[in-house]
Amino acid sequence: MSATDHHLAHRPPAPPVLLLASASPRRRELLWQIGVPHVIAAAAIDERQRPGETPSDCVGRLALAKARTLWRGELPVLGADTAVVVDGQMQGKPGTRDAALATLARLSGRTHEVLTAVALLDGRGSALRLSRSEVRFREL
Repeated sequence: MSATDHHLAHRPPAPPVLLLASASPRRRELLWQIGVPHVIAAAAIDERQRPGETPSDCVGRLALAKARTLWRGELPVLGADTAVVVDGQMQGKPGTRDAALATLARLSGRTHEVLTAVALLDGRGSALRLSRSEVRFREL
């Protein structure tokens, strides 16, 4: 370990600059990788798609709702939501092994969309961004 590494290893953690409104280990890891000190709280909201709502509108609404639910006027709040979309239909989170296997079978050998919305809320207002990716699943 170099002198610099040793110094960094014993530096007290920086105070959080952000509240992450998510229980996702991957989102925590991404913030950690880019050096954003944060605290975590999961927002308990109804994550069902509303009738007539497009998948992109749904993930945007949910990301913003998660941030708004946890906003306390102190730290900026980052809310996010991700959905897998097949044939224009959002795929729910599989709750059982059988449901997970059915989802994998549906994705096998096909291209699907992954939508992620990220909302940032602070005392000045909010900002929302949507990322859309096409993913090709190999035949399982």
